[in-house]
Amino acid sequence: MPGSPPAGLVDLVGTPKPTGAGGGAVGDPPTSGSRPSGGGWKRRVIALVFVLGLVCLLPAISLIQALSAPGNLSASELSVEWMRDHNMGSLVNTVERWWFTNHQVKEGGEPDRAIAIDAPPESAGSSGSGSKNESSHVSTTPKPADVAVPDGLSPLPDEGVWQPVGPTVDGASTMYATQVRPDAVHSSVLDGLVWLDPKLLRFVLHPGLQVPGGTFATPPKVPMDERLALVAAFNSGFRLEDGHGGVYLEGKTVSPLRVGAASFVIDTNGVATVGEWGRDVSMGPNVVSVRQNLDLIVDGGKPVAGLDDNVDGKWGATYGNKVLVWRSAVCVDANGGIIYGYGNGLGALSLAELMTRAGCQRAMELDINTVWMTFNFYGAAVPGDPNSVVGTKLLPDQRKPGTRYLADDARDFYAVFNRNP
Repeated sequence: MPGSPPAGLVDLVGTPKPTGAGGGAVGDPPTSGSRPSGGGWKRRVIALVFVLGLVCLLPAISLIQALSAPGNLSASELSVEWMRDHNMGSLVNTVERWWFTNHQVKEGGEPDRAIAIDAPPESAGSSGSGSKNESSHVSTTPKPADVAVPDGLSPLPDEGVWQPVGPTVDGASTMYATQVRPDAVHSSVLDGLVWLDPKLLRFVLHPGLQVPGGTFATPPKVPMDERLALVAAFNSGFRLEDGHGGVYLEGKTVSPLRVGAASFVIDTNGVATVGEWGRDVSMGPNVVSVRQNLDLIVDGGKPVAGLDDNVDGKWGATYGNKVLVWRSAVCVDANGGIIYGYGNGLGALSLAELMTRAGCQRAMELDINTVWMTFNFYGAAVPGDPNSVVGTKLLPDQRKPGTRYLADDARDFYAVFNRNP
């Protein structure tokens, strides 16, 4: 009934007993004299303090356990993850929105650095010799046209120009990278793009310790015996509960797959593609992994409708195109090539526009915020020595280091390997 104490607390806190003649409680032994009876309320206060302490202690223990979890997350990152796991996601989103709103990238200006694509040594996975794409004897995928700069801007040196990077196979480049400004307003920002040839590279989804969690044969890092063939790695999508989609890996459905969800699918040959689940891609005997995240942001070579206002939350807590943050995406182009893009100063719509300018036919948003997104190139400083493999960030202002994914990671990610090491 209204006003009744919660069940289970009645005996701890205590309830008044009915009194008899002379003020004694019914059933109590007779008393003599006028001895003060203050012990009852003291016991009740002590019991109440004990209950409140217990209520506070249990979450504290849970938080301490979360902060001691294995992996490479900082204490602040682990704390936020714990809050999201304990029904405080809306509070986190509110604080993030406030922070992003009050720390927006500036308008106008010029980038504070020149466009340069820094790659690690080419020794990892390279085979053959010769200049890029000259006398190649391997089957390659045509790379897309150079990326157009936003209307109203004059191109910077090398802006939007695909530059070969990483290992070569019989003289053919396995990857090309470039940098470009997101729009004409935020002209001091440089975002990064990488094109990856699926005929020369193979993709592997690695599960993270916490996302998706569970037990897998595939480790949450790139193991030592595979590092000489490793050429790149990049982040996956949102936490599963925030991504409105599922995961399929190692022959089991880790989280239910949603029809209509944007999906990154890898087959038994390590070939990857992006599509809408149930329309462009679906389950079959050749599917090795599926990672879903929200709905497509690019379809048919153009941004989908509704990104600007995010009606019905189809793209999660992306803040529409009003709050600009670090965002990432992956797509497939008209020739089957895979393109990854990320950087600062991006809303849901401008991210889709960036990927469209890069040549995407179908694109899905991956993770957002600097903490979670990473694109690293990898190469061995000493040929044949996996211990000497080093990583280089695509964008120098990326927060996570070039060594990410060489140690156990909390989040799932994609490793990219040379098919012909």
